[in-house]
Amino acid sequence: MKNLLIIIALNIFLFGYELQKPKIYEENMEINNWLMSEKLDGIRAYWNKKELLTRNGNKINAPKWFLEQLPNFELDGELWTKRDDFENIQNIVMDKNPSLKWKEITYNIFEVPNQKGDFFYRLEKVKQYIKKNNPAHLKVIEQIKIKNKEHLENYLEELISKKAEGIIIKNPKSEYFTGRSSNILKVKKFSDMEGEVIGINISSKTKVLKSLKIKLFDGTTFNLGGGFTKEQRESPPKIGEIITFKYYGFTKNGKPKFASFLRVRKD
Repeated sequence: MKNLLIIIALNIFLFGYELQKPKIYEENMEINNWLMSEKLDGIRAYWNKKELLTRNGNKINAPKWFLEQLPNFELDGELWTKRDDFENIQNIVMDKNPSLKWKEITYNIFEVPNQKGDFFYRLEKVKQYIKKNNPAHLKVIEQIKIKNKEHLENYLEELISKKAEGIIIKNPKSEYFTGRSSNILKVKKFSDMEGEVIGINISSKTKVLKSLKIKLFDGTTFNLGGGFTKEQRESPPKIGEIITFKYYGFTKNGKPKFASFLRVRKD
C-alpha cells in the first residue's frame, strides 16, 4: 500500500509538471497572424515559484540572488547568454556549485504556465512584473506577428545567418495547455533528436573516434560518424551519455539521414 501511494504521488507530480512541446511546422499549415520568436539554444527552465527545474524535472542550482528576483508565479523559458554559445551556457547552468559566471545568464520567458487567458494576456503578467521590479536578468522573448509565409521564411533566413537555431511559432489565441500541440510549432532548417551512446567505434588506423553507436528512444540503433571536432574525436562522449544530433529526414529503414553530432546533453 505504501509503495502504491508513492507511485500515485509521483504520477501526480509528473503530470503537474508537464510542459508545452512543439510539433514540427509543415508548409501547408495556416499560420497567418500567429506569433513567431527566435528559438534560443540554451537550457530550458521551469520556475515553480520556489526553484528552477530542467525540462526533465532536475533541480538547477541557480544562485540565491538569481532566484530572489523571480516572481511568485510560474514561468517557462530559456536560460541563455548569446547565440552559438550552448557549451558555455550548459557548463554554467548545470554546475552543481553556481559560479560568478551566472552573471552572464538571462532567463528569457516564452510562457507563463497555468494562467488564464490567451497568450498575450499571459505574457502581459510577466511584462508588468518586469516593469515594476526591473530584475536585471529576467526578459520576455520578442514575439512578432506573422504576416504570411514569406515573412516567416525571411525571418528564419535572417536568424540562421546570425547562427540562431530556428523559430518557434504559436497560436496567440490559445489558452494555456501542456503536452505536444499543433498550437505551437518548431521551424528549423534541419531536425534534431536525442539518443543514448551505447557503443564507441575507434579507428584501428588513427586510434581516434570513428563513430558512436546510438540508440534512439524507440529502440532504433545507428552509427553516428559526422559532426565531431578533432578534440571530440580524441575524447569522445561516454557510453550512457545522451547526445543531440541533427538530421535531414529518415531512410526507408527508419534511421536518421545525414546525421551529424551537435552536443552532449547534461540536462
